[in-house]
Amino acid sequence: MIYGGRVLGRRILLGSQPMQIVQPGIRYFPDYLDRGGQEAMVESIRQVVAQAPLYVPAMPKTGKPLSVRMTNCGALGWMTDKEGGYRYQPTHPATGKPWPAIPRELLAIWDDISGYDKPPEACLINFYDDSAHMGLHQDSDENDLAAPVVSLSLGATCLFRIGGNKRTDPTRSFKLSSGDALVLGGEGRMSFHGVDRIYPSTSTLLKQGGRINLTLRRVNR
Repeated sequence: MIYGGRVLGRRILLGSQPMQIVQPGIRYFPDYLDRGGQEAMVESIRQVVAQAPLYVPAMPKTGKPLSVRMTNCGALGWMTDKEGGYRYQPTHPATGKPWPAIPRELLAIWDDISGYDKPPEACLINFYDDSAHMGLHQDSDENDLAAPVVSLSLGATCLFRIGGNKRTDPTRSFKLSSGDALVLGGEGRMSFHGVDRIYPSTSTLLKQGGRINLTLRRVNR
């Protein structure tokens, strides 16, 4: 299987699109997964969702539902609800069962582009329908902030916004398409970021449309 021009296992570069530095610490890999790699990844995620169904997370305190549906895989899963707030926990909130293991394809991507010598412990799976969005936020619930966040886009194109380490810092927006990967690390690890909108009908990968975003994280030092 070829991922972004790389043959996994042999790690041979085959003329993939060049990596781009968006800003210090933010690395962008356009077309990292070819179509076959995207389809294989979607199938792996379907198997995860069969064991850990998508649910609607809620904001702390207010209980307002987020516009995305989500689930997790890995030893830990990220959670938010009115009662417990933002946190990681080892079990699914509805089934009470441990999260499924992170698929090997995702672990291979982490090894390829994260630049970090410890494996991820969590993979957040966010599903955006055509009307969903995600406000500016930091990924700050992890204990190991030296580890990067590795993000992978599948399905419809989105308008992604990235800023600095303060909410009031200037932001810039650019499109993320199916198969694109992004790494937030180093001085960009705590950058505020979000998804302004989804562009419907920009991909045929998901039969019902929408976008899947996968974010791999190392939680503990």
